[in-house]
Amino acid sequence: MKNPFKLLDKIDWIIYLFSLVIVSVTSFIGPFDLLNFMSIITGVTMLIFMAKGHVIGQVLSFIFAIFYSVKSFGLAYYGEVLISVCLMIPLSVFSIISWARNPYKKGENVVKISKLSCGDKVLCLILTITVTVAFYFILKALNTNNLMVSTISIFTSFWASYLLIKRSTYYAIAYTMNDIVLIVLWALATIKEISNISVAVCFLIFLINDLYGFILWKKREKHQGLTKQKTSL
Repeated sequence: MKNPFKLLDKIDWIIYLFSLVIVSVTSFIGPFDLLNFMSIITGVTMLIFMAKGHVIGQVLSFIFAIFYSVKSFGLAYYGEVLISVCLMIPLSVFSIISWARNPYKKGENVVKISKLSCGDKVLCLILTITVTVAFYFILKALNTNNLMVSTISIFTSFWASYLLIKRSTYYAIAYTMNDIVLIVLWALATIKEISNISVAVCFLIFLINDLYGFILWKKREKHQGLTKQKTSL
């Protein structure tokens, strides 16, 4: 695989380095947590490559999900743990396969963007609602902290993951909504433990990166001459 950092242009580097500086500084507010630091650095790097449509972003999302599940477990955010272990990690594997099998050009690692068919949209809605309802009762039985926020997080996370697998530009909008939910969730955790502010700020940075990703993917749609087509794994 070619060095993926060569894909980044000047604006990409500005956003990436700005994000790294902000999340790194906030990591030192309160007791330093190495696992948490590694998690948010991985997350920021993941998002810049997702924005560029590079498959390495999906590989990093797999690693980030593992880090994040450990952090969430420590705060009894079982919803986030279940999202990571039961949804994000497996769905990351499917996304890696989907992106690797659908490069824009042969021999490259930049994904070919695709539009959702009507059937995909209906299936996405049905699956997202079904998964959310099922996980609500599971989380309730586990006495999950901030149950409703965690349930909404499941809805937005699954929705975003489905769109990633399908290589849809609108994955970034779904993740932006998920970022907002997680900012609220970790802001509540910060009230109890100040060091959790690094995670809350991390998702604020994620929100900025996801919006940037949406802009890049919309531009890439035009570059790829995207027409209506059905997606495949």
